[in-house]
Amino acid sequence: MKLIKYSPLLLALLTQLPVHATVRVPKLVGDHMVLQRDKPLQLWGWADAGEAVTVSFRGKSYPAKTGGAGGKWTVTLPAQPAGGPYEMTIKGKNTLQIRDILLGDVWLASGQSNMEWPLQQNVVNFKEEIAQANFPRIRLLNVQDATAPVPQAEFKSEGWQVCSPQTVGGFSAVAYFFGRDLHQQYKVPIGLISSEWGGTLAEAWTSGVALRKFPEFAPQVAALESGTGPARQQADYQAALAAWKKSPASQDRGLVPGQASWADPAYTPGSWPTMQLPGLWEDQTDHPDLSRFDGIIWLRKEVTLPAAAAGQPLTLSLAQIDDRDSTWFNGVLVGTTNGYTLPRRYTVPATAVRAGRNVIAVRVVDSGGGGGIWGKPEELSLQTATQTMPLTGPWQYQPAYDPASVPKNPFPGGTQNQPTMLYNAMIAPLVPYALKGVIWYQGESNAERAHQYRTLFPALIQDWRTQFGQPDLPFLFVQLASFGPQQDQPADYAWAELREAQMMTLAQPRTGMAVALDLGNPNDIHPLNKQDVGHRLALEARRVAYRDKSVVSSGPTYKSMTVEGSRIRLQFEKVGSGLVLKDSSGPYLKGFAIAGADRKFVWAQGKLEGNTLVLYSDQVPKPVAVRYAWGNSPFVNLYNKENLPASSFRTDSWPGITEGKK
Repeated sequence: MKLIKYSPLLLALLTQLPVHATVRVPKLVGDHMVLQRDKPLQLWGWADAGEAVTVSFRGKSYPAKTGGAGGKWTVTLPAQPAGGPYEMTIKGKNTLQIRDILLGDVWLASGQSNMEWPLQQNVVNFKEEIAQANFPRIRLLNVQDATAPVPQAEFKSEGWQVCSPQTVGGFSAVAYFFGRDLHQQYKVPIGLISSEWGGTLAEAWTSGVALRKFPEFAPQVAALESGTGPARQQADYQAALAAWKKSPASQDRGLVPGQASWADPAYTPGSWPTMQLPGLWEDQTDHPDLSRFDGIIWLRKEVTLPAAAAGQPLTLSLAQIDDRDSTWFNGVLVGTTNGYTLPRRYTVPATAVRAGRNVIAVRVVDSGGGGGIWGKPEELSLQTATQTMPLTGPWQYQPAYDPASVPKNPFPGGTQNQPTMLYNAMIAPLVPYALKGVIWYQGESNAERAHQYRTLFPALIQDWRTQFGQPDLPFLFVQLASFGPQQDQPADYAWAELREAQMMTLAQPRTGMAVALDLGNPNDIHPLNKQDVGHRLALEARRVAYRDKSVVSSGPTYKSMTVEGSRIRLQFEKVGSGLVLKDSSGPYLKGFAIAGADRKFVWAQGKLEGNTLVLYSDQVPKPVAVRYAWGNSPFVNLYNKENLPASSFRTDSWPGITEGKK
């Protein structure tokens, strides 16, 4: 055996190092963290078996309970009032020093893309909002996207950040505006934990323990727990994909060394097919071969420019691209962006611009789910100094490789919508951190199974309360905003039934709902007015979590009805200072429909009488039911004088179009 000789200096340094630097803590525990005031505080971490761990905080030391699975230790600190900053020392065989700790209120923000939507992403007045976000006693923690077949002990994150113009831009806009409102109202530190994923289903955020009670989910949960479910299938797929990537079949035909790039204007695409843009390629009905394609597609479009434009810089706007793009103009790379929600606006240098024929080439990399150029048609354009040229319409396209050669992904959009997968990876690691409450913005993805949501959503709420050990944990949620086409006459809508399921969930204790009907956009599933969403959630928090009985926290809610001959009179709760109809001009009330026993709804006439609403129609001499704002993007008419809108509602219980869908 060859002996290794160390210098005396190196030996001296080595003897100063701890033998076992083993004590560690989860991402939740770190500099700038916020702990929940006025509640016992459970903290945890990991150490060597048999290693004694002590936590010191605010002049007192607390021995941790050790011996848990994987070396886990736990400690419970007594309830303490708001304040800080403080320091914490965690000592085992090594010592951890945690600095700048605040005691205040900790809120968990979760859901899908409307909760995920970052402040810097075209939110109303986002530049001003970011510049003014100097709130050092608001702290932000973002849980990065991940999936797991079983509950995890840790999550990925950059840790707690102090709220500032430099940190807030990428954070959930709804969570920030909500937290800012509460911070300004109660003058206490606010901790915001953001754990959300766009386009996801409620069952993915629910634990296996809770989902086993649902016959439609129990088999999937059992498969996950046995190791034969999505995790095994995904592992097999990843192995096949890795082998494919090493094969010649995976070569990007648009970037073959020694051949003209597909971005080169001299390249002739020949018989490339076309697709209509903007629009995701999975939605192109003329191209069913792309309905499940995840990968790389090249897009090309030729534009003709006048002589006056030659040698002048241009602005190329490509709306949004899902997920990543590289864009060339006449073979010159003008920009690359990664992120399906980010707008693409690239400056084309003057040297690349010619009179006559010009070629735009876009290499789109879709990692899963939707792919391609999407967004508003008016955001797809080429701007010269004097005119804007629309780029909507047909674009030539070609996959970078033969789609048939690619191993088929068993979960084309990813595993994030499989039952329990997000709970396991993004919620379970937070348990049992003490919380003030939860805010939730989700439901769009479950709309086609809205009737099921009546039981699934309350089960999720109860599940989280059980898991966090807080049976009365306040749970506040946003009712779906307007989105999608609206028919001229009263009709049935899945989105209306999902809103109804959300409304019914208010029967659960310590819940609150922020109505966002009037904040939506029929053409955009992501309303950009996140300020009012956050504010309305904060109003509900004041009522539910802070027990402020004086606050008017919501708009009017339907209470009861009476039939008075050919008329129906509606009574309401939460009328605040009184009811208001925003538009009562003309013979109809815009948004209210009435029906008889035949269940055929027609638009209603009517008027306010004090805090009741009287409705009628000459077409319905014997009315039995009323519906309000029942649609995708209904007209929102009924408010209280505090300018808070009423939820959509119906007085009938007739079967809806989502009943029975599992």
